[in-house]
Amino acid sequence: MVAVTEKIKSLRQQINDHNYRYYVLDDPVISDGEYDQLFRELEQLEELHPELIVPESPTQRIGAEPLEAFGTVTHRLPMMSLANAMSDDELSAFDERLKKAIDNMADIEYVSEPKLDGLAVELIYENGTFVNGSTRGDGTSGEDITANLKTINAIPLALRHDKRSIPTLLEVRGEVFIRKSDFTSLNNHREKSGEPPFANPRNAAAGSLRQLDPKITATRSLSIYCYQAGSIIGTKFNTHWEFLQSLQDWGLPVNPEVQIAAGIKQAIAYHQQLETRRNDLPYEIDGSVIKVNSLSLQNTVGVRSRTPRWAIAGKFKAQQATTVINDIISSIGRTGAVTPVAKLEAVEVGGVTVTNATLHNQDEIDRKDIRIGDTVVVERSGDVIPKVIKVISAKRPARTEPYHLPASCPVCGHELHRPEDEVVYRCHNHACPAQIKGHLQHFVSKNAMDIDGVGEKLIEQLVDQDLIHTVNDLFHLDQATLAGLERMGEKSASNALASITSAKATTFARFVFALGIRHVGEHTAKIIEQAFQGDFEKFRNASFDKLENIDEIGPIVAESIIRFWQDGANKKIVEACFEMGITFQEHPEMLPQTLAGKTFVFTGSLEIYTRKAAQELVESRGARASSSVSKNTDYVVAGAGAGSKLAKAKDMGISVLTEQEFENLLKVQEL
Repeated sequence: MVAVTEKIKSLRQQINDHNYRYYVLDDPVISDGEYDQLFRELEQLEELHPELIVPESPTQRIGAEPLEAFGTVTHRLPMMSLANAMSDDELSAFDERLKKAIDNMADIEYVSEPKLDGLAVELIYENGTFVNGSTRGDGTSGEDITANLKTINAIPLALRHDKRSIPTLLEVRGEVFIRKSDFTSLNNHREKSGEPPFANPRNAAAGSLRQLDPKITATRSLSIYCYQAGSIIGTKFNTHWEFLQSLQDWGLPVNPEVQIAAGIKQAIAYHQQLETRRNDLPYEIDGSVIKVNSLSLQNTVGVRSRTPRWAIAGKFKAQQATTVINDIISSIGRTGAVTPVAKLEAVEVGGVTVTNATLHNQDEIDRKDIRIGDTVVVERSGDVIPKVIKVISAKRPARTEPYHLPASCPVCGHELHRPEDEVVYRCHNHACPAQIKGHLQHFVSKNAMDIDGVGEKLIEQLVDQDLIHTVNDLFHLDQATLAGLERMGEKSASNALASITSAKATTFARFVFALGIRHVGEHTAKIIEQAFQGDFEKFRNASFDKLENIDEIGPIVAESIIRFWQDGANKKIVEACFEMGITFQEHPEMLPQTLAGKTFVFTGSLEIYTRKAAQELVESRGARASSSVSKNTDYVVAGAGAGSKLAKAKDMGISVLTEQEFENLLKVQEL
């Protein structure tokens, strides 16, 4: 029994350590599959020995029964909102007010961070154990959502104390949010299940936390960043920055984008830079938050009735605008899916002129009652095409009619059909020119075969002139055919052919992704490559059971792959590609893992490699490519125009390499 107890204790410690590395340090050292194996082993042991289960065990995150209603929690200290600054001048005015209040015109040190668009919560730890969590509510009291917060893996059930002693009481405030990729996956799942999609990530996060059944919350892939203290007993801090560092030591995640600003000019520069990057971040933000770093100075300037004087939220330009729908057209994708698109009166949203917006599907049109002629609110949140958020019914013109998708494909005239288990209508004519174009555009795209010089316009010409019908036809193109097309010429034709030829030497994962197998994205293609060790024949002939048993490959993906290979046309296309000279580079696991354990960050404009290629180079040798600089970063490879990441690396004493030095490093490792 002693051995079992120790084994369970060891497994819990391992899982907690891996959660810490993943969510706080952003430096995982095991695969998802290995993590799942550890978790399953712990579950099995606890199932055999239920008397050894403790509340803080990782297995207990989703063990709570559904609630009939949420209780109420009173905050020891009010959870205050922030005053807003709508311009750089207003941020400067905030700084001037502070200087006048303390009668000192010297630069004030600030801490700047992204303003996440999620749901504010409070976590309470007593003697290091998570005992309670709540929403902000009205600032004085909020809803008790402890059971739901426990389902978020990033929230430790017990604080770490290996680096810093823990306080007897810790109240910490944070923002629960959902990453853009997880939001997309969630909405895709809801649409397949016949449920209405969430309007935006914030609504998804808020709705997920307010589920009475924690098991539903557990399926929503929520994240959290902690940013502020409530009541603390047992330890003291001099600065807000020191508090944030302590949170990370205790195992609580803090946004890696947080920076110290030596005065308001640096804080404003951070705000401006963040606005240019907002659509590239993996989560939604609507501004930056600027806080006085000194806690004694915070106490000196104090608070107003609802807002602190020592902090302010700098808001970005609006990502929403109001306009009119002039028409609705149907766009046909590479899988035959029909997407209704609203043609809008041109309007500026977030600094970009918008003329189109997606309406998703017929169910969404019906739910929002969207009609031609309606005045609507559109939102742009980093999507390729914005979306309609709501209709302003009061401005609806007389005699408008509900909109319905056409009965037949607007491109080929084939009858549209809606499968029973889907919310989208599809054109099932595989010879539909729109689908052919979609397949080809996907095949040549950067993350697929990466065929430069063969873009959307060229593909349209090739298909419209009946010159190509399938992806393998690309490899039959010649100089005369290409040079004879509009806007091509001899040089453009030569460049396109050279790119097509060079693309024949690719990777297993790129080729699988390029094939456009439904539900098989870039990440899944890499998983498949790993599972089959780069052996394409084994992948092609794999059974449903073999595919389903691969980590992260469920029955839906497995079934989709099986259906793809059951189609004789697909088999012929793949064989034709191999006959035309498609070859795979050596499987990454076959390469010496000479950079194992190292973490690289690439920043600025690279000349020798694309950033994607550079990341693949280090990953194939066992290293990790990260998007952010931290104390776990070993090398920062800086190209032209490198900015904040380069500066942070220098401040932290991290090795900075030029692109040539990076190439030399790779060569040395290969000797």
